[in-house]
Amino acid sequence: MPDSLSTLKSAIERLSASHEHGNAEQARSTFFQFRDALTAGKIRAAEKAGGHWHVNGWVKQGILLGFRLGELREMSGGDGLSFVDKDTFPARRFTLADRIRVVPGGSSIREGAYVAPGVICMPPMFINVGAYVDEGSMIDSHALVGSCAQIGKRVHLSAAAQIGGVLEPISASPVIIEDDVLVGGNCGVYEGTLVRARAVLGSGTILTRSTPLYDLVRGEIYRASRERTLEVPENAVVVPGSRAVKKGKGMPDDWNISLYTPVIVKYRDEKTEGGIELEEWLR
Repeated sequence: MPDSLSTLKSAIERLSASHEHGNAEQARSTFFQFRDALTAGKIRAAEKAGGHWHVNGWVKQGILLGFRLGELREMSGGDGLSFVDKDTFPARRFTLADRIRVVPGGSSIREGAYVAPGVICMPPMFINVGAYVDEGSMIDSHALVGSCAQIGKRVHLSAAAQIGGVLEPISASPVIIEDDVLVGGNCGVYEGTLVRARAVLGSGTILTRSTPLYDLVRGEIYRASRERTLEVPENAVVVPGSRAVKKGKGMPDDWNISLYTPVIVKYRDEKTEGGIELEEWLR
Protein backbone atom coordinates (compact mmCIF):
# COMPACT_ATOMS: atom_id res chain seq x y z
CA MET A 1 0.00 0.00 0.00
CA PRO A 2 1.44 3.44 -0.95
CA ASP A 3 2.45 5.69 1.96
CA SER A 4 -0.36 8.13 1.13
CA LEU A 5 -2.97 5.39 1.44
CA SER A 6 -1.37 4.05 4.62
CA THR A 7 -1.65 7.52 6.13
CA LEU A 8 -5.27 7.74 4.98
CA LYS A 9 -6.01 4.30 6.47
CA SER A 10 -4.61 5.37 9.85
CA ALA A 11 -6.64 8.59 9.80
CA ILE A 12 -9.87 6.76 8.95
CA GLU A 13 -9.30 4.19 11.70
CA ARG A 14 -8.59 6.93 14.23
CA LEU A 15 -11.70 8.93 13.30
CA SER A 16 -13.87 5.80 13.27
CA ALA A 17 -12.74 4.82 16.76
CA SER A 18 -13.67 8.22 18.20
CA HIS A 19 -17.17 9.59 18.54
CA GLU A 20 -15.68 13.04 19.04
CA HIS A 21 -14.28 14.20 15.72
CA GLY A 22 -12.63 17.35 17.08
CA ASN A 23 -12.15 19.57 14.06
CA ALA A 24 -15.24 18.63 12.05
CA GLU A 25 -14.00 20.40 8.94
CA GLN A 26 -10.72 18.50 9.02
CA ALA A 27 -12.56 15.21 9.61
CA ARG A 28 -14.77 15.84 6.58
CA SER A 29 -11.71 16.75 4.51
CA THR A 30 -10.11 13.41 5.43
CA PHE A 31 -13.32 11.60 4.56
CA PHE A 32 -13.55 13.29 1.15
CA GLN A 33 -9.98 12.15 0.40
CA PHE A 34 -11.09 8.65 1.29
CA ARG A 35 -14.26 8.89 -0.83
CA ASP A 36 -12.31 10.16 -3.84
CA ALA A 37 -9.91 7.20 -3.59
CA LEU A 38 -12.88 4.82 -3.32
CA THR A 39 -14.60 6.37 -6.35
CA ALA A 40 -11.36 6.14 -8.36
CA GLY A 41 -10.90 2.46 -7.50
CA LYS A 42 -7.62 3.08 -5.67
CA ILE A 43 -9.04 1.37 -2.59
CA ARG A 44 -11.84 -1.18 -2.34
CA ALA A 45 -13.84 -3.02 0.30
CA ALA A 46 -12.42 -6.40 -0.71
CA GLU A 47 -9.67 -7.54 -3.05
CA LYS A 48 -8.15 -10.76 -4.30
CA ALA A 49 -4.56 -11.70 -3.47
CA GLY A 50 -2.92 -15.09 -3.87
CA GLY A 51 -6.18 -16.59 -5.12
CA HIS A 52 -8.09 -15.58 -2.00
CA TRP A 53 -10.44 -12.67 -1.30
CA HIS A 54 -9.67 -10.44 1.68
CA VAL A 55 -11.95 -7.88 3.33
CA ASN A 56 -10.52 -4.41 3.91
CA GLY A 57 -12.34 -3.57 7.11
CA TRP A 58 -10.94 -0.04 7.29
CA VAL A 59 -12.65 0.77 3.97
CA LYS A 60 -15.99 -0.23 5.44
CA GLN A 61 -15.17 1.88 8.48
CA GLY A 62 -14.58 4.85 6.19
CA ILE A 63 -17.96 4.41 4.52
CA LEU A 64 -19.73 4.23 7.88
CA LEU A 65 -17.78 7.31 8.98
CA GLY A 66 -19.18 9.15 5.96
CA PHE A 67 -22.72 8.50 7.15
CA ARG A 68 -21.82 9.78 10.63
CA LEU A 69 -20.23 12.95 9.26
CA GLY A 70 -22.89 13.61 6.65
CA GLU A 71 -25.77 16.04 6.99
CA LEU A 72 -29.14 15.76 5.31
CA ARG A 73 -29.41 17.94 2.22
CA GLU A 74 -31.95 18.48 -0.50
CA MET A 75 -30.52 17.31 -3.81
CA SER A 76 -31.87 17.77 -7.29
CA GLY A 77 -31.52 15.27 -10.09
CA GLY A 78 -32.37 15.27 -13.74
CA ASP A 79 -35.92 15.57 -15.09
CA GLY A 80 -36.97 17.70 -12.11
CA LEU A 81 -36.47 14.93 -9.56
CA SER A 82 -35.51 15.83 -5.99
CA PHE A 83 -33.97 13.80 -3.17
CA VAL A 84 -32.99 14.13 0.47
CA ASP A 85 -29.81 12.30 1.51
CA LYS A 86 -26.52 12.62 3.38
CA ASP A 87 -24.36 15.21 1.64
CA THR A 88 -21.33 12.94 1.95
CA PHE A 89 -22.73 10.49 -0.63
CA PRO A 90 -24.39 12.41 -3.48
CA ALA A 91 -25.09 10.87 -6.86
CA ARG A 92 -22.12 10.69 -9.22
CA ARG A 93 -21.90 12.84 -12.33
CA PHE A 94 -20.24 11.36 -15.40
CA THR A 95 -18.50 12.91 -18.42
CA LEU A 96 -17.31 11.51 -21.75
CA ALA A 97 -13.85 11.14 -20.23
CA ASP A 98 -15.18 8.42 -17.91
CA ARG A 99 -16.01 6.23 -20.94
CA ILE A 100 -19.05 4.79 -19.16
CA ARG A 101 -22.47 4.48 -20.79
CA VAL A 102 -25.24 5.65 -18.47
CA VAL A 103 -28.37 5.42 -20.61
CA PRO A 104 -31.10 7.99 -19.75
CA GLY A 105 -34.02 6.83 -17.66
CA GLY A 106 -33.66 7.14 -13.89
CA SER A 107 -30.42 5.34 -12.98
CA SER A 108 -28.33 6.43 -10.00
CA ILE A 109 -24.74 5.72 -8.95
CA ARG A 110 -23.45 7.05 -5.65
CA GLU A 111 -20.15 8.77 -5.03
CA GLY A 112 -17.87 6.21 -3.43
CA ALA A 113 -18.75 3.56 -6.03
CA TYR A 114 -16.12 2.62 -8.60
CA VAL A 115 -17.36 2.06 -12.14
CA ALA A 116 -14.68 1.15 -14.68
CA PRO A 117 -14.46 2.29 -18.33
CA GLY A 118 -16.58 0.23 -20.68
CA VAL A 119 -19.38 -0.44 -18.18
CA ILE A 120 -22.93 -0.14 -19.56
CA CYS A 121 -25.76 0.98 -17.26
CA MET A 122 -29.30 0.43 -18.54
CA PRO A 123 -32.16 2.36 -16.91
CA PRO A 124 -33.27 2.25 -14.22
CA MET A 125 -30.50 0.72 -12.12
CA PHE A 126 -28.63 1.57 -8.91
CA ILE A 127 -25.04 1.15 -7.72
CA ASN A 128 -24.50 1.81 -4.02
CA VAL A 129 -21.51 3.25 -2.16
CA GLY A 130 -18.46 0.99 -1.84
CA ALA A 131 -19.40 -1.14 -4.85
CA TYR A 132 -16.72 -1.97 -7.42
CA VAL A 133 -17.80 -2.69 -11.00
CA ASP A 134 -14.97 -3.70 -13.32
CA GLU A 135 -14.41 -3.18 -17.06
CA GLY A 136 -16.88 -4.31 -19.68
CA SER A 137 -19.69 -5.28 -17.32
CA MET A 138 -23.36 -4.55 -18.00
CA ILE A 139 -25.85 -3.54 -15.32
CA ASP A 140 -29.26 -4.11 -16.89
CA SER A 141 -32.62 -2.50 -16.14
CA HIS A 142 -33.91 -2.66 -12.55
CA ALA A 143 -30.67 -4.27 -11.36
CA LEU A 144 -29.07 -3.41 -8.01
CA VAL A 145 -25.42 -3.51 -7.01
CA GLY A 146 -25.43 -3.26 -3.22
CA SER A 147 -22.96 -1.55 -0.90
CA CYS A 148 -19.40 -2.95 -1.13
CA ALA A 149 -20.39 -5.61 -3.71
CA GLN A 150 -17.48 -6.57 -5.99
CA ILE A 151 -18.34 -7.13 -9.66
CA GLY A 152 -15.64 -8.46 -11.97
CA LYS A 153 -14.82 -7.88 -15.63
CA ARG A 154 -17.36 -8.64 -18.38
CA VAL A 155 -20.11 -9.58 -15.93
CA HIS A 156 -23.71 -9.32 -17.13
CA LEU A 157 -26.26 -8.52 -14.45
CA SER A 158 -29.54 -9.17 -16.24
CA ALA A 159 -32.80 -7.31 -15.70
CA ALA A 160 -33.97 -7.17 -12.07
CA ALA A 161 -30.88 -8.98 -10.74
CA GLN A 162 -30.20 -8.09 -7.11
CA ILE A 163 -26.65 -8.14 -5.74
CA GLY A 164 -27.01 -7.57 -2.02
CA GLY A 165 -24.97 -5.15 0.05
CA VAL A 166 -22.90 -6.12 3.10
CA LEU A 167 -21.63 -3.12 5.03
CA GLU A 168 -21.79 -4.38 8.62
CA PRO A 169 -20.14 -6.02 10.42
CA ILE A 170 -16.97 -4.60 8.92
CA SER A 171 -15.27 -8.03 8.92
CA ALA A 172 -18.04 -9.64 6.86
CA SER A 173 -17.27 -10.45 3.24
CA PRO A 174 -19.36 -8.57 0.66
CA VAL A 175 -21.04 -10.30 -2.26
CA ILE A 176 -18.38 -11.06 -4.88
CA ILE A 177 -19.08 -11.84 -8.54
CA GLU A 178 -15.87 -12.76 -10.37
CA ASP A 179 -14.99 -12.22 -14.04
CA ASP A 180 -17.19 -13.37 -16.95
CA VAL A 181 -20.16 -14.39 -14.82
CA LEU A 182 -23.67 -14.26 -16.29
CA VAL A 183 -26.37 -13.46 -13.71
CA GLY A 184 -29.81 -14.15 -15.16
CA GLY A 185 -32.94 -12.06 -14.76
CA ASN A 186 -34.55 -11.86 -11.30
CA CYS A 187 -31.59 -13.54 -9.62
CA GLY A 188 -30.68 -12.61 -6.06
CA VAL A 189 -27.18 -13.01 -4.61
CA TYR A 190 -26.96 -12.02 -0.95
CA GLU A 191 -25.05 -12.26 2.36
CA GLY A 192 -21.49 -12.39 1.09
CA THR A 193 -21.94 -15.19 -1.45
CA LEU A 194 -18.91 -15.70 -3.73
CA VAL A 195 -19.64 -16.56 -7.37
CA ARG A 196 -16.45 -17.77 -9.04
CA ALA A 197 -15.35 -16.87 -12.57
CA ARG A 198 -17.40 -17.86 -15.61
CA ALA A 199 -20.33 -19.23 -13.63
CA VAL A 200 -23.85 -18.89 -15.03
CA LEU A 201 -26.83 -18.24 -12.77
CA GLY A 202 -30.08 -19.12 -14.49
CA SER A 203 -33.05 -16.76 -14.20
CA GLY A 204 -34.64 -16.73 -10.77
CA THR A 205 -31.72 -18.30 -8.89
CA ILE A 206 -31.41 -17.14 -5.26
CA LEU A 207 -28.18 -17.60 -3.29
CA THR A 208 -27.82 -16.81 0.44
CA ARG A 209 -25.89 -18.09 3.45
CA SER A 210 -28.79 -20.35 4.40
CA THR A 211 -29.36 -21.99 1.00
CA PRO A 212 -27.31 -25.15 0.33
CA LEU A 213 -26.13 -25.52 -3.26
CA TYR A 214 -26.53 -29.01 -4.76
CA ASP A 215 -24.01 -30.10 -7.41
CA LEU A 216 -25.54 -32.85 -9.53
CA VAL A 217 -22.37 -33.16 -11.62
CA ARG A 218 -19.85 -33.72 -8.81
CA GLY A 219 -22.23 -35.11 -6.22
CA GLU A 220 -21.39 -32.40 -3.70
CA ILE A 221 -23.44 -30.11 -1.45
CA TYR A 222 -21.93 -26.65 -0.84
CA ARG A 223 -22.92 -24.74 2.29
CA ALA A 224 -21.90 -21.57 4.07
CA SER A 225 -20.39 -21.85 7.53
CA ARG A 226 -19.49 -19.44 10.31
CA GLU A 227 -16.00 -19.11 8.83
CA ARG A 228 -16.84 -18.93 5.14
CA THR A 229 -19.61 -17.84 2.81
CA LEU A 230 -21.43 -19.88 0.20
CA GLU A 231 -19.21 -20.35 -2.86
CA VAL A 232 -20.30 -21.18 -6.42
CA PRO A 233 -17.51 -23.05 -8.28
CA GLU A 234 -15.94 -21.76 -11.50
CA ASN A 235 -17.90 -22.51 -14.70
CA ALA A 236 -20.89 -23.85 -12.76
CA VAL A 237 -24.31 -23.49 -14.37
CA VAL A 238 -26.85 -22.98 -11.57
CA VAL A 239 -30.64 -23.10 -11.94
CA PRO A 240 -33.54 -22.94 -9.45
CA GLY A 241 -34.59 -26.33 -8.13
CA SER A 242 -36.43 -27.91 -5.22
CA ARG A 243 -36.01 -30.69 -2.68
CA ALA A 244 -38.72 -32.61 -0.88
CA VAL A 245 -39.47 -32.00 2.80
CA LYS A 246 -38.92 -35.28 4.61
CA LYS A 247 -40.32 -34.62 8.05
CA GLY A 248 -43.47 -33.29 9.67
CA LYS A 249 -46.47 -32.23 7.64
CA GLY A 250 -44.30 -31.60 4.57
CA MET A 251 -43.76 -35.29 3.82
CA PRO A 252 -45.11 -36.80 0.55
CA ASP A 253 -47.87 -38.72 2.34
CA ASP A 254 -49.22 -35.52 3.89
CA TRP A 255 -48.81 -31.99 2.39
CA ASN A 256 -46.17 -33.06 -0.13
CA ILE A 257 -44.13 -29.83 0.18
CA SER A 258 -40.85 -29.06 -1.57
CA LEU A 259 -38.38 -26.31 -0.63
CA TYR A 260 -36.45 -24.11 -3.02
CA THR A 261 -32.78 -24.90 -3.58
CA PRO A 262 -30.23 -23.86 -6.22
CA VAL A 263 -28.82 -26.73 -8.28
CA ILE A 264 -25.67 -27.03 -10.42
CA VAL A 265 -26.84 -28.94 -13.48
CA LYS A 266 -23.67 -28.69 -15.59
CA TYR A 267 -20.42 -26.83 -16.12
CA ARG A 268 -19.85 -24.44 -18.99
CA ASP A 269 -19.02 -25.99 -22.36
CA GLU A 270 -19.09 -24.92 -26.01
CA LYS A 271 -22.90 -24.99 -26.12
CA THR A 272 -23.11 -22.71 -23.09
CA GLU A 273 -20.58 -20.38 -24.71
CA GLY A 274 -22.76 -20.13 -27.81
CA GLY A 275 -25.77 -19.22 -25.69
CA ILE A 276 -24.07 -16.15 -24.23
CA GLU A 277 -22.06 -15.16 -27.32
CA LEU A 278 -24.81 -12.69 -28.24
CA GLU A 279 -23.57 -10.39 -25.49
CA GLU A 280 -20.65 -9.25 -27.65
CA TRP A 281 -23.06 -8.16 -30.40
CA LEU A 282 -25.05 -6.10 -27.95
CA ARG A 283 -22.00 -4.05 -27.04
